[in-house]
Amino acid sequence: MTQNNPSLLERSSRLWRLDDTPADNPNEGPVALLRSMCALALQHKTKLILCTAVGIGLAAFHAHSLPRIYTATATLLLEPRRPTLASGQDGSGAQNLDLNRADSELQIIRSERLLSAVFDSLNLEASAELGPQPPRMLDLVVSNVRRIFSEPGTGTGAATSETGKTARSDGAVATNNIEPPATNARQAAFQSFARRLDVRRVGQSYVMEISYSSSDPVLAARVANAAVSGYILQAVSFKAEMAQAGTEVLQWRLDALASQVDAATDAMKQGKLPAIPTPDGDARIIGAALPPLSPSAPRPSLITALGGVLGLLAGFSMIALNLALDRKVRNAKDLMRDTGIPCLGTLPDAASRVDLRRGSHNRRSSVIVNLPGSAYAVAIRDLRTSIEIACSAIRNERGIVIAVAGWETGTGVSTLCLSLAQFISRSGRYTTLFNAEMGQIDLSDDGPDALPTTSLADALVADMRPEQVIFGNGRGDGDGIAVLPIHSENALTNLYVDFRDRRVARIVEAARARGDVLLGLPSVGGSTDAQALAIHADAVLIVASAGRTTTEQVNDTLQQLRRSGANVIGTVINRAKA
Repeated sequence: MTQNNPSLLERSSRLWRLDDTPADNPNEGPVALLRSMCALALQHKTKLILCTAVGIGLAAFHAHSLPRIYTATATLLLEPRRPTLASGQDGSGAQNLDLNRADSELQIIRSERLLSAVFDSLNLEASAELGPQPPRMLDLVVSNVRRIFSEPGTGTGAATSETGKTARSDGAVATNNIEPPATNARQAAFQSFARRLDVRRVGQSYVMEISYSSSDPVLAARVANAAVSGYILQAVSFKAEMAQAGTEVLQWRLDALASQVDAATDAMKQGKLPAIPTPDGDARIIGAALPPLSPSAPRPSLITALGGVLGLLAGFSMIALNLALDRKVRNAKDLMRDTGIPCLGTLPDAASRVDLRRGSHNRRSSVIVNLPGSAYAVAIRDLRTSIEIACSAIRNERGIVIAVAGWETGTGVSTLCLSLAQFISRSGRYTTLFNAEMGQIDLSDDGPDALPTTSLADALVADMRPEQVIFGNGRGDGDGIAVLPIHSENALTNLYVDFRDRRVARIVEAARARGDVLLGLPSVGGSTDAQALAIHADAVLIVASAGRTTTEQVNDTLQQLRRSGANVIGTVINRAKA
């Protein structure tokens, strides 16, 4: 019967929810990634805009530096083949078109025989744009890389010709400064010509488009028309040869074929279409190539848009790489994710205002008294409230002991301790401050009411009782705050002192009996004094300087303090400029 009785923890969980950790929603994976990218873009919008502008500028410069290319297109329609008429034939035996023939005609137009005839008839070997071109910057880089990775013993590698192929001469190695042989120059020009000529079939129809791209619009139209005329010439010449080989072909038929051959030959040489109809060409020209009015390439708008996209992607990549390599503390969310402990607050720069940039360090931090409505004062108030909430279970009538630690000096430990001490003191509670960085704050101001102060290390070496320790209580910024340095001015005293001694606990307990106590610990990365003093505190805060302290340093500080037995309740980000 007793097994069905709920335990105390189960009964309390019915009234208060003990596990407040929200469950992860598996359906928000892409949404979370999109949110992160948007937040990253807004955070680094200046860098992204700069990278995009650079990409657009480089792409626009590249697009306008490229030569203008004009493309002319001639179209022809395949027709059924007409047989060579002999005596006694009526010409009704025309063959029907099929898909196989259309594909065959494409290969005929692309054949080297037809292209060579067009190339020679127009004397394109002497064309400047088909001849050797000066090497581009990319070609020079590639050639230098190949020269570096060539055989180290010989010192001579295979040189690259203008067409990108390796010269295989048995004699000396060809270089860019030596003029290639005539045969190689003609072969290179012909290959460039063949790459510029394009033949394609329009859909599933029997219409063929022959296009040629050139920097000269007139030359582009001439070559396209010459290719069409060359195709007609090849078909008519074949029929003329077949007719001459026959024995019973009519003379008028031979004359008709000869006139068509002459017309196609002249048209191919002049880069025009045949002047007379060519019914025996098995194709009908339905569109002549005209000099284009505008260039077909490059497309500046498309290249510029692509450059902008690449610049944006490059900016995102640089930011992602920087975030992956830069482990410095930037915001509270990332710090909580990397350390696993809550971030209790973020302190803005106390000297962010123009009229607060002059004076000592503690004068600038006293903005919480002079300007209680400033962002720094609000941040200190919120931090005090967060500490009170975290320490509500250990708060008693004697007060609490709060320690503030950092990995290295200059993270703002003394300033934070002084600001918290001022807030706690002005809220009506007695405050005692043990500070290890007394060189950065001067509470006495050399005033007449300043009392001589000893240090915690001197009190331990001299075996003073807690009531014999003299605390400083200057009037300026430390008005109403009992202050005691941790380290002595004597280096030997600091070397021999042990802050884990029970006498330290008695001095801290005596200060706790009067009110709250703040411990400004030394740097954790510099010595183990911070670990020795942290065990006397009820709660420990870790201060991380934004843009300076890394997450690894925060984690090392956390591990060392926990190893010594300290109760670390959270972290604080200090955005004050060094």
